[in-house]
Amino acid sequence: MCSSWIVVAFCCLGQLCADQSLKPQIAAPQLATNNPSLTTVALEKPFCVFDSSLRPNKSYTIYLYAMKESASAMSSLVTDGSSKPLDSTFQQTNGGQLGPYKAAAFQVPSCSSPPRLADAGDVSKVSDVLKKYLFRVGDDGACLHDPNFLDVCNPPLAPDTTYRFKYVLIDSTEGTVKDQTLWSDGIKTRRVKLPLQVDTWPGRRSGAMIVITSILSVLLFLLLAGILAAVSWAVMRPEGPSAETRCTPQTTQPSDPRPQLGSE
Repeated sequence: MCSSWIVVAFCCLGQLCADQSLKPQIAAPQLATNNPSLTTVALEKPFCVFDSSLRPNKSYTIYLYAMKESASAMSSLVTDGSSKPLDSTFQQTNGGQLGPYKAAAFQVPSCSSPPRLADAGDVSKVSDVLKKYLFRVGDDGACLHDPNFLDVCNPPLAPDTTYRFKYVLIDSTEGTVKDQTLWSDGIKTRRVKLPLQVDTWPGRRSGAMIVITSILSVLLFLLLAGILAAVSWAVMRPEGPSAETRCTPQTTQPSDPRPQLGSE
């Protein structure tokens, strides 16, 4: 479970890790199919990543920040110039174009009791396992349009766009940043394919060509079916009297001689 994350060995007490080399990872394809999709990216949650930064009797929260790769490197900071985390939203950053926005806030995953991947084979448990192990960025399609929504908004990502992500450890009591990962490698969402750009195996054909080919195939099938039905009907139909008459050899029977009336 923790194989994709290396536990931090050294951190400066009360400060951010100076030698932090961890970064968010995209979820394994065995757990998240179609990932990335057009508008979402499934990431592994940071199991065992921040354990060395946790202190007893403290309450912590994980913030997940997202930004477009095209955003300026100078705007990639997730603090406000001090140790306070940014509360920038999707709208304020133009969907991550102007800098990072907070896409999620959740409890620190427990390194001592991670979800068992073996349970993913149980239909009744798979949803709970994936929810504990993964977080899907861009999975909320309604928060932008709900005026009463007060939670962290996680709206759909833009298709065919490269994003980077960062996990940040927040001291919930003090409201300060205690640790953070590096920004992830660029992860690109899928692009929308227009009907005329459909690529089919074994050759490249347009969507219009596929439709025409399908129609012609159906018409050819109907034509062959009609010919077969006509041939079958001609062979199997019962023969009527006229046919029997045509097939029976005709013989000429001599007619009875009619009596001749002689003249007396």
